[in-house]
Order: sequence, then C-alpha cells, then structure tokens
Amino acid sequence: MEQDILGRLEKLPGRIGFYYKNLVTGEVITYKEDESFLAASVIKLYIMAEAVRQCKEGILTKDDLVVIDKAKCVPSCGALTYMHDGLEVTIQDLYTLMIILSDNSATNFLIDILGEEAINDGIRALGHEKTQLNRKMYDTEKSARGIQNYVCPIELGEFLEHLYHGEVFDADSSEHMLSVMKDQRLNGKIPFHIHTLPEHGRIAHKTGEDTGITHDVGIVYAKQPFVLVFLGNETDVARYEREMADISLMLYEANDIDFMS
Repeated sequence: MEQDILGRLEKLPGRIGFYYKNLVTGEVITYKEDESFLAASVIKLYIMAEAVRQCKEGILTKDDLVVIDKAKCVPSCGALTYMHDGLEVTIQDLYTLMIILSDNSATNFLIDILGEEAINDGIRALGHEKTQLNRKMYDTEKSARGIQNYVCPIELGEFLEHLYHGEVFDADSSEHMLSVMKDQRLNGKIPFHIHTLPEHGRIAHKTGEDTGITHDVGIVYAKQPFVLVFLGNETDVARYEREMADISLMLYEANDIDFMS
C-alpha cells in the first residue's frame, strides 16, 4: 500500500506533501513531510488554537461579543461577508465559522483580536519551526510582495496527533477543537468516498484552497484512527483532490479493522 500511495503522489504535478500515521500501531507513511508549503486556509487551525488558549487563560472568553464591521469583511469563503453590518457574534462563533466554513472575514477579525505575534508565539510553543502566519486572509498587497503563510506536513501531523491525545493545552481544550473540526462543512476531499460508507467514522479536518493550491488535513476515526495530511502547491487541483479521496478511502479500509495486540 505504501508504494502505491507514494507512486500516486510522485505522478502529480507541482509540490506535494503527505503525512500519514496510524494512531494505534504508529505506522507512518510520508512524502516531502518536512518541507514548507503555502498554507492557504490550513493556517486557521493554529489561529483557532490561539483563540482557545487565550480563552483558557482568561485573556478572552468564548462568549465575548464582536461587532462585525462590513467594511472590514473580505471575499468568501464564509458567511460573515453576507451578513448585516453590526451583527454581533462571539469569539467562539468566529473560530467555528473560520474552521467549518473557512470564513476569511472571521479569520481576519480573530487575527486582529488575538494578535499576529501571539499566534506565532503559540505556534513556536507547539514546537513548530516551519509554520508561520505572516499576513491576513485576502491581503493582496502583501501577497503580491511575496509575503505568505506557511505550513509543514510533519508539523501538522504532530499537531493533530497531540490534539487526539488531549495534549494541546489540556484534554478539554483539545477535545473542544476536535469537536469544531468534526463539524467541517467542506467535505469534498478526505471524506468524499468515506462519507458514502455505512456507519463510517467521523473525520475532524480542515481544508485549504487557492489558485493551484489544495490541502486537507485531519484525523480519520476508523477503528484504528489515523492522522492524514495532504498539501499541494502549484498542482492540478482537480486531479490531486481525486487522489486525496481515493487514497483516503484506501487508508480507511485498511484501518477500519479491530486492532489485535
């Protein structure tokens, strides 16, 4: 199976990153796992983590209200751009929209509230050296100057594994973030085939998209749960997404068996 997966990935155009880990057996399959990739919306996982940390430490509360100024909204993904000016939402509403609908406006409001430096300090505290938030969503001026956000397959894999084991801040914080990720509405990649199966396991994940960019990263709750990270830059998006769906199903079927010690 490993050679089949790696063979599929090697045939894809552009820059491809992949990380798989069975959370029961520890089996790992990787491809360019330690390289940096343009993040697209996958960086939003780390913004959620910083929001949860600040709420846990009493800097904010999940119920703090934020008034939406439509002049600060940016094009979708998301919902806030289409809501009325002056809408009041909570901090938890913002990071929920940011994850399950990939709401760009919610993301930018959170970056202003949390602080870019604090978010990056939180990333460093997780032990990640290649992951970096350098600009807001839809900041076309900075993007044109080559200022981008970055993620790394193995760092994302480690973050997801720590979430699974309840080790990001504490068990309650980790489980809360996973519960948000399990409500993901953008399900055309990792879950595409899996969601058609009877009694399929849930999937906690986050996608990312931009021109020539497609990602999906998460935890698949088969009988043997596993971490799965797909990153793609400068690639054939439609072709890679078909491979994501097919490889995810292959791994799900291989792991949806009871573990015998």
